[in-house]
Amino acid sequence: MKLKPNAKNYLFAAACLLLLIGLAVFAGLRQANRPVGQVIVTISNEFNNYFISEQEVTALLTRNGYQRLEGARPEELNLKALEARLKAHSFVREAEVYRDLAGNLHADVRQNRPIARLIHADTRRDSYLDAEGHELPLSPLFTARVVPVARQGGAPIPATFFRDSTGRRYLEVLRYIDEHPFWRAQVAEVFIGQNGKLAFTQQIGDQRVEFGFPENISEKFAKLMVFYRQIPPVLGWDTYHRVNVEFKDQIICE
Repeated sequence: MKLKPNAKNYLFAAACLLLLIGLAVFAGLRQANRPVGQVIVTISNEFNNYFISEQEVTALLTRNGYQRLEGARPEELNLKALEARLKAHSFVREAEVYRDLAGNLHADVRQNRPIARLIHADTRRDSYLDAEGHELPLSPLFTARVVPVARQGGAPIPATFFRDSTGRRYLEVLRYIDEHPFWRAQVAEVFIGQNGKLAFTQQIGDQRVEFGFPENISEKFAKLMVFYRQIPPVLGWDTYHRVNVEFKDQIICE
């Protein structure tokens, strides 16, 4: 019995599909048994930060050279453990470790990024703060240009301050500054008063900005922008030394 043309096409397609599946299985088995070739490190750097180097990532993966990865057999690798080793680094936000078909080991790293620098008095060294409210150490590789934050009187800011229900409101202000290029460039230093109110100095202008409690954030910055656009161009930057945007629908200049 002769097969119809459509039946022949179906059989040919099925045979091709089985062949492709067989080749994929063969390639997978071959790759799974292949020793590690190169270790390829990729560090995403979308914010031009350099808090961790390729050498540091390699040192973490190899335990400072004591665990050689090139030439290692697949059964000797624990990819999840290698990822966990990378994620333990303060400046690693995300990490993925995997092998390619050629047997190379890839480590893709996304860096953590500070949004502020916590200024401490003589009690301890300065530190960074990330967008989630976690404290990060200073890095010998790179100094981030982020807004400094200090408590008036020099009291240290606890590491957990920005992660509780009250402190996260202050974190929102720092996030707002970081997310807006104008304010990131204009705000020179942020102060947290003993009464909990915020104030900051500016890169341009001698005015001290009294912000009040960390609430109605966008509205207060909008009022401050109105001041910048209407007052200094007419009266000059040195006319007032204090600008208060704390109160609703008011800008107080002295």
